[in-house]
Parts: sequence; C-alpha cells; structure tokens
Amino acid sequence: MLKGFRDFILRGNVVDLAVGVVIGAAFGAVVTSFTKDVLMQAISAIVGKPNFDDIVLSVNHTPLFVGKFLTALIGFLLIAGAVYFAVVLPMNMVLARTKKPEAPAEPTTKPCKECTLEIPLAAKRCPNCTAQV
Repeated sequence: MLKGFRDFILRGNVVDLAVGVVIGAAFGAVVTSFTKDVLMQAISAIVGKPNFDDIVLSVNHTPLFVGKFLTALIGFLLIAGAVYFAVVLPMNMVLARTKKPEAPAEPTTKPCKECTLEIPLAAKRCPNCTAQV
C-alpha cells in the first residue's frame, strides 16, 4: 500500500505540479509587492493617492463601494501588465530565437518537361500534352 503511494507521489507530474505551485506562490508575492510597493506608489505620486477605497456611492441608503472595485481593477491591470512585460514577452522572444526553422514540405508535384505544367509525382503521362514523364 505504501509503495503505491510512494510511486504516486514521486510520479513526475505530481512533483512538477508541486514545484510549480510553490514557485507560482513565490512569484505571486514578488509581483504583488512590485505592483503595490512600486507601481501603485508611482500612481500615487502622479494622481495623489494610490487607494480609491474612500469612493462610496449610496443608492437607497445602500453603500456601493465603487472605490474598492477601482482599486482592485487597477491592481489587476498593473499585475497583468507586469507579468506580461516581465515574463511573457521576454519568454516569447527567447522562444522565437531558439525555435528551429521548419523544414520545407516535400514536393507533391513535378513539372512536365514538354509543357511545364505541374503534375502529381506519381503521374506517368502529362494530362495536358500527354507526354511520357
């Protein structure tokens, strides 16, 4: 019974997933800190405050916390932009440089020597001029 559990845990997919989750959590903390401590502070320097939580609308004496939504939306856009420009774009550039060029496709036709019409490779006569190929 323990052998099966050990085999399951040491299977490549489970270990890869565990490493991915741990690295993802650590990277998430870095991106969140960059967004909150750097980008939001830059917005604060320009706009005046990085937090819009104080904006509240009231409809029939019910508060609508529009400011919290705006803060979350701006945070999401900043995180998405930081991940795209810091991770996705450089990785795409590296993959594009290391990608091997695709081999040209095998030809499926050949030219007729008499009329230069393209004919299938398996053809024995040209359908246009009936010359033997």
